[in-house]
Amino acid sequence: MRTPLLPAALALLSTLPPMAFGAAPADPAVSASTVAPALASTAQAGGAHPARSALARLLPRHHRQFMLVQVPCPPSGDYFTVAGVAGAVRVTGTSPAVILRGVDHYLKHTARVDIGWPGRSTSRLPAVLPAPRATVRKDASVAHRFALNDTDAGYSGPYRTWEDYERQIDLLALHGVNEVFVQTGAEAVYFDAFQEFGYSKAEIEAWIPGPAHQPWWLMQNMSAFAGPVNEGLIDRRAALGRRIVDRLKELGMRAVLPGYYGTVPPGFGGKNPSARIVPQGTWVGFARPDWLDPRDDMFAKVAEAFYRHQEARFGSATMFKMDLLHEGGKAADVPLADAAGAVMRELQTAHPGATWVLLGWQDNPSAATLSAVDKSRLLVVDGLSDRYDTGPSLDRDASWSGTPYAFGAISNFGGHTTIGANTAVWLDRFERTRTKPGSMLQGIAYLPEGTGTNPAAFELFTELGWSQAPIDQRQWFAEYAAQRYGGHDPHAAAAWELLRTGPYSTPAGRWSEPQDSLFTARPSLTATAAAAWSPRVMRYDAATVQRALAELIQVAPALRTSDAYRFDLVDVARQALANRSRALLPEIKSAYDAGNLAAFRSRAQEWKDDMALLDRLLATDERFLLGPWLADARSWGSTDAERALLEYDARSILTTWGHRSGSEAGRLHDYANREWAGLVSGFYAPRWERYLDSLDAALVSGDSPAPVDWFLHDDAWNRRRDTYTTTATGDPEAWATAALAALPPLPADDPAAGPGAGPGAGVDDR
Repeated sequence: MRTPLLPAALALLSTLPPMAFGAAPADPAVSASTVAPALASTAQAGGAHPARSALARLLPRHHRQFMLVQVPCPPSGDYFTVAGVAGAVRVTGTSPAVILRGVDHYLKHTARVDIGWPGRSTSRLPAVLPAPRATVRKDASVAHRFALNDTDAGYSGPYRTWEDYERQIDLLALHGVNEVFVQTGAEAVYFDAFQEFGYSKAEIEAWIPGPAHQPWWLMQNMSAFAGPVNEGLIDRRAALGRRIVDRLKELGMRAVLPGYYGTVPPGFGGKNPSARIVPQGTWVGFARPDWLDPRDDMFAKVAEAFYRHQEARFGSATMFKMDLLHEGGKAADVPLADAAGAVMRELQTAHPGATWVLLGWQDNPSAATLSAVDKSRLLVVDGLSDRYDTGPSLDRDASWSGTPYAFGAISNFGGHTTIGANTAVWLDRFERTRTKPGSMLQGIAYLPEGTGTNPAAFELFTELGWSQAPIDQRQWFAEYAAQRYGGHDPHAAAAWELLRTGPYSTPAGRWSEPQDSLFTARPSLTATAAAAWSPRVMRYDAATVQRALAELIQVAPALRTSDAYRFDLVDVARQALANRSRALLPEIKSAYDAGNLAAFRSRAQEWKDDMALLDRLLATDERFLLGPWLADARSWGSTDAERALLEYDARSILTTWGHRSGSEAGRLHDYANREWAGLVSGFYAPRWERYLDSLDAALVSGDSPAPVDWFLHDDAWNRRRDTYTTTATGDPEAWATAALAALPPLPADDPAAGPGAGPGAGVDDR
């Protein structure tokens, strides 16, 4: 009988030291079906209930096979252990979030599956989870594992639901993050506080921009665009923000909230005559909000109201993110050291012992700022750790005078749908800096401007926070290929080796992201980028992506069923077509300049056909659809007028970005370009068709092409209310195969061009 054995087995499992969990039970009668539920039931006694709830969402079929135990955090910092037997995996950790990080380690290195952002291969898990081969302990390599750029709330989805944020938090915890910047609902604090300083609700509502543009308002770059907002929307967003903060706390993660550093609405000096106001001029075509001199007595009063209302709306916090004079703000005659000292003083008055988080970006933080405050209460999250190959950015210890900082990178701008990152630079520089004597590197900072588009980059970057030794880039990508699809496959290995050597090995220098697509650029025969600040040239050999696509198409049928495979197949095919745009446009220009109508028409038709093919490909995966982005925006509106305003906010951030001055003189148009189904067919393709047809007509007539007011053209689309599908349609494998067939063939004598060949083919995934 097996029943008497169960209590004894459980008692033994609970009392043995962690190192004892390497083997299966001696008596096979103790099966996974009896041990696992009992182990799961003990998890709550270990204080891991929030981790249990998250795990139930992440692994609904398998979460009961984990025993989750929270242990005290030692002075050395966070750690987790993984042990157990088949069907009964024991994970301990120093917080619920760290426990989830332990689960993630088990999934990758024992079960050989992946939960990525986005894409997962957990459908490949067996009914009974395999036993860890030995007890594993992993210690965090850094104390701060920070996530989310100031712009994330705008570029990743300003109208997300609680379910969306819950999924995001689960994924961040699973990947070892312990500090998260939370902006959602921050406008409510300004709304509440400034009513105490002479402003009506209507005045503040008119000052606050729409949710998609609020990140730049919080950074003191702009205001009053895509608004006004209303009190009902403000309250709903604040309630969502509070829910996010509370969930982070439940998981043992820290919510980083916006701090107060002097932003005031227009006319503050008129309503408060004693206040000293410093006008801030403009930011890429937008009028910046005014700055209240932090040395002024009024600053202390506003800061007190700000932090009081913030705590009432969002609860307590210990970390606050803010930057003085972001991207060209004007100090005038205000000494920055004095201003920074006053900002810190009011923060510490409201929250004794709090940490001021600053972004390492351009000339920020200034030497004056760092000189005036207690550096032990600062953390700089560096956005440029991988960008430059010369200059002071390579030695943050020196340039920031011993201030604690986190190694960070921005692997996409505007939330671009591009594959790649400077991953070799990450691995080299992080390890060298972490192990340098006297280094003040104390964290990592995952800072893409938009998240959820580049799973391999997210996976590798967050590994840095748990790496106590150098990571071998080639080995990591080989293992990732097997985990990503739930099993080793030579074609998957070859594909990811090609991607590693191409888009994921871009060098340091001027850029920290790959080039964007010319399909998303404003039409011009001389276009070299879609966004004004994007790379102008290919940053890797385009053939690596085309060959990787050919390999992915040949992955074994059993592995093609995973969600991760389907996402990657569409994404790699999308990138291969996007790369073709950079070779095809110069061919179109050459034909036009030569007056060769036949050649021009042939190349122009290929361009149009490629864009139509691209849209059909993207339509096969809901993560590449425009429809959900717009539907989410409409869902927040309570009237038709409000829904129209919110949809304009959501559309414009993708296209013109702002009003005419910001879009044109400020060069913000197409900054956030995305290759999404619906956006390609509804916005980008009609724009290119109009342009190419005008060139065709000019070749026939001998006249110059008709000029186009592109802002007017683009903004007309922003104001439309047409709907786009929210449901994926079509077969991703069929359309990816069609995309490959549409590309010019690679040289037949290239050793990487044949099936199953190429660098990395057959790499062992053990």
